[in-house]
Amino acid sequence: MTLHMLGKDPNSPEGKSATVYYDDVADKYLVQGLKVLDEERLAQLDLPGHETVVEIPPYMTQFFPEVNGGGTDV
Repeated sequence: MTLHMLGKDPNSPEGKSATVYYDDVADKYLVQGLKVLDEERLAQLDLPGHETVVEIPPYMTQFFPEVNGGGTDV
């Protein structure tokens, strides 16, 4: 498996988050962001115990190939 970093949040104070990765074997995206801890928002989700939710700024979607015209060939 090779993870490809597609983009990192240029506004991150320490340059560590949010980040979008692509796993070329599983053909899936991995998104690093702030873990959602707000109980009110989590209560609105049908979230299984083995999953979590992270949030990223809207401008981070520019790194997804389907958004930026790059397709899935990363």
